[in-house]
Amino acid sequence: MNDVMIRRIPAKALLLLASLGLYLAAVSSVSLGAMEISFTDSIKAMFNLHSDLPDYVAVIVQQVRLPRTLLAIAVGAILAMCGTVMQGLFRNPLADPGIIGVSAGASLGAAIAIVLFGGVISNTALLVFGTVPVFAFIGGALATYAIYYLGTSSNGTSVTIMLLAGVALGAIAGAGMGLLNYFADDQALRDLSLWSMGSLAGASWDAIAVAYVSLAVLAFLFQRYAKPLNALLLGEAEARHMGINVQQLKRVLILLTAAGVGVTVALSGMIGFIGLVVPHIGRMLIGPDHRNLMPVSMLLGALILLVSDMIARTAVAPLEIPVGIITAALGAPFFLVLLIKQKGRLA
Repeated sequence: MNDVMIRRIPAKALLLLASLGLYLAAVSSVSLGAMEISFTDSIKAMFNLHSDLPDYVAVIVQQVRLPRTLLAIAVGAILAMCGTVMQGLFRNPLADPGIIGVSAGASLGAAIAIVLFGGVISNTALLVFGTVPVFAFIGGALATYAIYYLGTSSNGTSVTIMLLAGVALGAIAGAGMGLLNYFADDQALRDLSLWSMGSLAGASWDAIAVAYVSLAVLAFLFQRYAKPLNALLLGEAEARHMGINVQQLKRVLILLTAAGVGVTVALSGMIGFIGLVVPHIGRMLIGPDHRNLMPVSMLLGALILLVSDMIARTAVAPLEIPVGIITAALGAPFFLVLLIKQKGRLA
């Protein structure tokens, strides 16, 4: 995985800068939206500092903007970490949950849950009882294993086959989504429409609880596997000589990645390119060591998705652009440049 050689930044300094940037973006995000609320009033409403503010200000900030901001942070962090793990696991820079079809599989699984169970229990209950995340996880896991099986041989991992398999899985998921749209009722159709474009508009405290528990578990487990991932970058044979059970490592990381993607798809729909762009930025800034790359990617992913959501809310206010469209507009050119760079090396 060759990256553009630029002057490296110490990992601790970058973590500090990313944390500061994320804090400033989060505070700014709470004050942005279709309804004009001053920055000062937004901060007062968020912390209940004064009771002289109109009730609607507190409702908008505490029940709409703050949950959305927190959800964007968690989803961006999870997607970035999953992208980092996939690129290290497949040992190529083009691996991304969205591009190779994992997100499409997870989205199809979530869509099946919405259509099958949406008329029985509410969407909040779907999240609380885990129906949508579980179906999304199953879809993402099946897609990940299919990609791994098709793209890996005794000669290594073929980027070309991975991309082609991703196209095929995306087409299958698209056909399944179309069939579900045909049979879905009006409420399910609205939910599926948001799913296909990616949106944080449905943020709730239940969703935030699911997102942050998932983020904490994945961050802890991914960090534990940072050293084995570093060894895997040298090649599977070298990793085995270092005493690493490569097959078990792959199975565990595939399942964890599928779980992370499943949770994000269940909570926010299809949001692409975060898992592709962020690991590259991290490697260019601090190098390929996953012990440092994982926390840096987590913070940068949260920051980039939060900024993208701020753009989505303000670019054509009072209308709102689905955040998945913004991330695609930002990430697709990056992917094309990366694909051109890899053109002569695709196996």
